[in-house]
Amino acid sequence: EPLYDTAAIVGSVFQNPRSQFFNVDTTSEVTFGPENLGWPEERIRERLAKTVQDFHLEVLMDRSIFALSGGQKQRIACAGAAMMDPAVFVLDEPSANLDARSTEALRMVLAQWKAQGKTIVISEHRLYYLRGIADRFVYLDDGRVIHDWTAAEFAALSDEERSALGLRAYDLAQLAPRPSALASVEQIVLENFHFTYPRKGTRKEGAERLDIDRATLPGGRICGIIGDNGAGKSTFARCFCGLEKRCGVVTWRNERLTAKDRLHRAYMVMQETGHQLFTESVLDEICLSMRTEDRAKAEAVLAEMDLLPYRERHPMGLSGGQKQRVAVASAIASERPLIVFDEPTSGLDLFHMRQVAEVVNRITEQGRTAVVVTHDPEFILRCCKFVIHMEHGKIQESYSLCEPEGRERLLRFFLNEMG
Repeated sequence: EPLYDTAAIVGSVFQNPRSQFFNVDTTSEVTFGPENLGWPEERIRERLAKTVQDFHLEVLMDRSIFALSGGQKQRIACAGAAMMDPAVFVLDEPSANLDARSTEALRMVLAQWKAQGKTIVISEHRLYYLRGIADRFVYLDDGRVIHDWTAAEFAALSDEERSALGLRAYDLAQLAPRPSALASVEQIVLENFHFTYPRKGTRKEGAERLDIDRATLPGGRICGIIGDNGAGKSTFARCFCGLEKRCGVVTWRNERLTAKDRLHRAYMVMQETGHQLFTESVLDEICLSMRTEDRAKAEAVLAEMDLLPYRERHPMGLSGGQKQRVAVASAIASERPLIVFDEPTSGLDLFHMRQVAEVVNRITEQGRTAVVVTHDPEFILRCCKFVIHMEHGKIQESYSLCEPEGRERLLRFFLNEMG
């Protein structure tokens, strides 16, 4: 079939939703497909109303695409695919940037599509939300089908068998934290973290804001930042790094660090790693982040991240997960004392998620501090020692994961959101 015919039959959602957007506002983006196919206006409006209701997008309509968080963009991409009511859906890592609540909403939509007799193909590393939904699990390795299980056969696999295959957790309730040392007594104090992005147009387009008078987090440890999409987590990360000049002061080791000071002390791995890949080769990318270029040391960091075979490749020619690891490797090589990761495990399988966790753990062994914005409970339990839960630009609660009740609070957050 020609592409213009299959476009009406197959709806697709890319791993990076930005690469499939054609408009600058959310409503136009969601309706782009049927408008492009010449649907009558009345039919488009009816379909839009149903899609907004199915995906709970009421608060995201009539907003700038550029003002959305990564997870919100993912939801708009899924809604755009659903607008034309195709017979087949193909989704590439649709949960990669979604919070727990949005992941549950995605699960409900998948169940609805399935009940309608749709064909759904999902390329995915996070499996827990597909339990009870997926009918078949196909395991690929180097472009070949290695295993093909029914849902019952896959559910019968032990955690050890799935782990040996590099597969993520199938049941969040079974996750267990790694043994943790006692929390650090060193404190990083944050004051006057107040920030609002400039408003453009109507109030609906106003972006998330940060409203934190004072907060503390442990120095020399790994702190996880959790919360719903649009809660202000990425804004918090940008302010902590000093990327937003008008936001707050950080006191650490008897020094008051202004935003300008933090720019020289911190390194940030962005959620959309394509924004910070600049060179012609992976090796050059790592060297670029180093204060003094040391190619041998850069190659050692690449080997640690399972990237050495790609050292001469152009970074933009890598997969999403590989780009993510290149950005993490650059942060490690920078040797900055404050490292901030915004969704560092997006698009990573179990093996590479654990690899990133081990590398991040070694950061704190060197006396450095890491702050991780993430929706990944497996990653949090593997390396984080402290959690800050944010909502609506404020800190809802903070707690240590070095005690059993901390793990219970964390899993309760994710399991409650997942229904």
